Amino acid sequence: MADTEYVKLISAEGHEFIIDRNAAVVSNTIKSMLQGAGTYTETSQGEIRFPEITTRTLEKTIQYFYYKLKYTNNKEGHLPEFKIEPEHALELLMAANYLDT
Repeated sequence: MADTEYVKLISAEGHEFIIDRNAAVVSNTIKSMLQGAGTYTETSQGEIRFPEITTRTLEKTIQYFYYKLKYTNNKEGHLPEFKIEPEHALELLMAANYLDT
């Protein structure tokens, strides 16, 4: 799966998300893992495991990747709200910090 247009992100529970590579590299951490020099599994297989990030949090984070990809450099002026449930905010904040998004 290396150098393909898709990346597989795997949550702590083992749920696999196959997403567009352009969306994945919104995260500087993922970008470094995929483009880093060397023979890391992430680089060679285009697959990244997140043993500390739950399926629910990873799914919402991926939604944000697509949101950011779509609305970066938005010329329309209006930016729609990215909704986050209050009970999920802390977990998302920690994931965003780790993923450098």
